[in-house]
Amino acid sequence: MSTSASPRQAGKVALVTGGASGVGKATALLLASEGASVVLTDVNEEGGRAVAAAIGSQALFVRHDVASEEDWAAVLAQARERFGALDVLVNNAGILAPGDIESQTLDSWHRLLRVNADSVFLGTQAGVKAMKERGGSIVNVASVSSWMPIDGYCGYAASKAAVAAVTRSAALHCRKRGYAVRVNSVHPDGIWTPMMEESTRAIAPGVRAEHVLFDPKRNPKGRACRPEEVAATIAFLASDDARAISGAELRVDNAILGMGL
Repeated sequence: MSTSASPRQAGKVALVTGGASGVGKATALLLASEGASVVLTDVNEEGGRAVAAAIGSQALFVRHDVASEEDWAAVLAQARERFGALDVLVNNAGILAPGDIESQTLDSWHRLLRVNADSVFLGTQAGVKAMKERGGSIVNVASVSSWMPIDGYCGYAASKAAVAAVTRSAALHCRKRGYAVRVNSVHPDGIWTPMMEESTRAIAPGVRAEHVLFDPKRNPKGRACRPEEVAATIAFLASDDARAISGAELRVDNAILGMGL
C-alpha cells in the first residue's frame, strides 16, 4: 500500500479496535495511508488479517477480546514490540442489538455494556497509561444515541452514553495532571457497515441500501454516513491538526440535531 498521501501520521503508531470491517477497517487504511504504523484488532481473524495484508509491513493484526483486561495488556505489549511506543488509540469495536425498555433482556443489556462500554473504559485506561509520558490521542467511537432518545435501542444507547462519559472524564483527568494526551469522542448517525446492513435488511426487506441510507432525496432525514467519512474525522482528531481539541464530542450526523429521526 502506498503511503505517499498526506504525512499527517508519519512516524506514529496507532491501535484500532474493531479493525476487520466498517469504520475500523476504513480508519486503519486511512491512518496507514497517512504514514502510521497500524495495529488493528478484532475477534474476526480472517477479516482482520485481510486488512493487515492489504496495508502491508506497516500493519499488524492481533486477535483481541476488547472487554478483557488481559487481552489489552497483551495487545499493547505486541504493539510496542513490533512498532514502538503508542501514539494513537481508536476505540471503535462495538456491537448493535435492538431492544426497548420492555423487550431488552438483561443478557442483551450486559453484552452491550461489556463490548461497547467496558472495552472503552479498559482501552482508554490502558491508552492513558501508555501515552502519558510522551503524549498522544485517544478517539472513542460513540453514537448520536448517546444523547438522543432512541426508544428501540435502549441498551445500545446506554452503552454509547457511557462511552461519552468515559471520554469526558478521561480528557479532564489528563488535563489536570498535565498529560499531553487528548481524549475525544465521535458521534455518528447510522453508518453503513456490515452491522447496519444486517439491521436494515430486517427493517426494509427488498429495498436497496442506497435508497434507505444514502439518497438524500428519498431519505433526507436519515442519510447514513459511509465508513470512510467517519474515518476521516477520526484521522483528524488523531492528528496534530487537532492538538487543541480534547474532551470534545464531535457529531458526524448530517445535522440530525436539527432534524430528528
